[in-house]
Amino acid sequence: MSLNMTREEREVFLADVHIGVVSVSDGERGPLTAPVWYAYEPGGEILFVTGADSLKARALGAHARASFLVQTEELPYKYVSVEGPVTVGVADLEKHTRPIAHRYLGQEAGDGYLAATRTEDRAEEALILIRPERWLTVDYAKQFADA
Repeated sequence: MSLNMTREEREVFLADVHIGVVSVSDGERGPLTAPVWYAYEPGGEILFVTGADSLKARALGAHARASFLVQTEELPYKYVSVEGPVTVGVADLEKHTRPIAHRYLGQEAGDGYLAATRTEDRAEEALILIRPERWLTVDYAKQFADA
């Protein structure tokens, strides 16, 4: 019995609200791995925002490929891992950053978070897009589907 998710299952799972974990090569050291808030619509690209001069943005811009993981924290465990090319652009507050803050915190708390964290040194943010090419998925609930 396969524990792999179908294409529809993996895309629905990735589109749900999870904390994403992005990994990118960091030169001679081990990969840089960091949690991020993100957005995804089935069939599209993973989108997240980070400081334009952050270590994440610099590494993603330099290496142009990344891995991305989302998982559940409760039983039965599930996860989706993707790998693919990265595009780095300039994030727009209203088009990219605010919708992601609302996705994770709701409208009022999201707006409060943005007001508290939008400082001059963080005014410019990078828009990161990852196009999933390779997928690895597991849904351990499938192990007990016939039980």
